[in-house]
Amino acid sequence: MSEFGTVRVALAERGYDIVVGRGILAEAAKYIQPLLARPRVAIVTDANVEPLHLPVLLESLNRAGIQSTVTVMPAGEETKSFAHLERLLDQLLDARIERTDTIVALGGGVIGDLTGFAASVLRRGTPVIQIPTTLLAQVDACIGGKTGIDTRQGKNLVGAFHQPRLVLEDISVLDTLPRRELLAGYAEVVKYGLLGDARFFEWLEQNGRKALAGDQAARSYAVLTSARMKAEVVAGDERESGQRALLNLGHTFAHALETELGYDGRLLHGEAVAAGMVLAFELSQKMGLVTAADTARVRHHLAQVGLPAGLPAAAPAGGWNPRRLLDHMGQDKKVKSGALTFILLKGIGRAFVSREVAERDVLGVLESEIAA
Repeated sequence: MSEFGTVRVALAERGYDIVVGRGILAEAAKYIQPLLARPRVAIVTDANVEPLHLPVLLESLNRAGIQSTVTVMPAGEETKSFAHLERLLDQLLDARIERTDTIVALGGGVIGDLTGFAASVLRRGTPVIQIPTTLLAQVDACIGGKTGIDTRQGKNLVGAFHQPRLVLEDISVLDTLPRRELLAGYAEVVKYGLLGDARFFEWLEQNGRKALAGDQAARSYAVLTSARMKAEVVAGDERESGQRALLNLGHTFAHALETELGYDGRLLHGEAVAAGMVLAFELSQKMGLVTAADTARVRHHLAQVGLPAGLPAAAPAGGWNPRRLLDHMGQDKKVKSGALTFILLKGIGRAFVSREVAERDVLGVLESEIAA
């Protein structure tokens, strides 16, 4: 195995490593075994990941004498629900998972979020290890301990902060992803360049398509750079009281779009984030904060790789309604004292948090996009 690197999430006694490389899944037991209270784990995965990657993980664990139970959940965003959380907890309790046992989440962001939340409440807190199998999960969702489920009122409104003990990121599993899923994750990679590293965004403009096409050096650099940025932000602001909110660039818009479509698969989270980042730039431009040239660069790059560069084509019956989208934003978990929170920009790589955005400006941006 050629290991690319290890990133430390510096949270004192709760700190942990993010191990990035090719072939790591086949050697997972080497990393997992030292963290176990006893040689037993509970694996949670989904129906898509199970045939692709579970056998490799099980073989590694079996060779090391680590017993395991397996719970397979349905694939898709709809699995992040109260009903599936209850089902998962029931199965973990039926398997007699103890408080010091370790739960392993093998899957994308949905499995990572659901399993992490289940671990946070099972016996008032059970250790969890994340093994993300999508690009989105590797660069964002499975780092930082944010877990949760969706409700009819909005996305991720019920959850908990529950840091993993370890994150294992096998770059080779990304080879099995459909291009649409890979692109959805790439939107989160672009996010890191836009919010805090203009040079990284420039690198993506030159090399992003190579990473998407399977160039392993470019792909590993993109994942490692994103993981380092996420780790640094989390270490400085674990509970999202300040700078960590910058990681939500585009998400206030994105979550509203997802909520309006009911998480029915027509719009993947990363696709919504891509659209949301463009809208964030448009809003910043409307407020006189960024130039039209910066907004155009962002639109161009996202469109060039095949991501939404404005409101997604997948729209609800009757089309996108600006007022309904604004109403969904009112349920966003970042709302404070009734004020919407937006991540705005003063340029590429220069994001900041603002609660001083006029509703008329938000509506104006949405109306302009719909009319375009």
